[in-house]
Amino acid sequence: MNAAKKLASAIALAAVVATPALAGPDDDNLMINEELNMVTETAAPAHLQDAFDTIYSGWRFRTDETQALQIDDFENPAMIFVDQALEYFETVDGTEGKSCSSCHEDGPEQFAGLSATMPKVIGGKLTTMEDLLNAHRAKAMGAEPWKWSGPEMQAMVALIGLQSRGMPMNVAIDGEAAPFWEKGKEMYYTRYGQLELSCANCHEDSYGMMIRADHLSQGQINGFPTYRLKQAKLISKHNRFRGCIRDTRAHTFAEGSDEFRALELYVASRSNGLSVETPAVRQ
Repeated sequence: MNAAKKLASAIALAAVVATPALAGPDDDNLMINEELNMVTETAAPAHLQDAFDTIYSGWRFRTDETQALQIDDFENPAMIFVDQALEYFETVDGTEGKSCSSCHEDGPEQFAGLSATMPKVIGGKLTTMEDLLNAHRAKAMGAEPWKWSGPEMQAMVALIGLQSRGMPMNVAIDGEAAPFWEKGKEMYYTRYGQLELSCANCHEDSYGMMIRADHLSQGQINGFPTYRLKQAKLISKHNRFRGCIRDTRAHTFAEGSDEFRALELYVASRSNGLSVETPAVRQ
């Protein structure tokens, strides 16, 4: 590493490490609509126990004002997009003259539990929710694919995810999933960019500390797609991955790439045991 890179890396790490943790994780309890009690703190899954004893939802690191938006669905701005997805579910599209409900007559409720297990290996391929939706559009409806982080896609991912809200994350990492999980783990600990930072530098070594006027969480994705106040829309997992790697001043991977699929599996497995919060609200 040359002197300029060393200096840049030192400055970046100082911004993360030197500022003390001020507000996270807090001790607040997440109960949605006064009836659905969410697990936001639990023992770390076995594969993480060398790093953590306990894992925390990103909700526990947010300000009281942001937390309040997720407690009540009437206040949650993401629910606007869920309502839109209900319309998409009934909308005929494509050459086959079908809608989602043409095949799934029982409605989105029949997908309860699915998001808690995603991504998973199907037919030898590591498959995300976005893959499933576009496959359905192509094969059953004869419709054009939705853009990965487009508003229609992420609204539908949120609607399907909502059916699993409150259920524990339970992503498989063994069997056929093992090589993909290992690839994702390698990515998580790889330093990228001019700043030479890995995912773990922020979300494992420095969680709870300040960076750019916000608190670093453990980087859990059990609430995605999440409504991000900064961008005023639903943000996909891969959009967030791309932004983080870009912030290291590196050339990043594409949304939907094999690299990000593997990273999604690994990061999702770090949430095993926490409740699905989709759609969450973050700063």
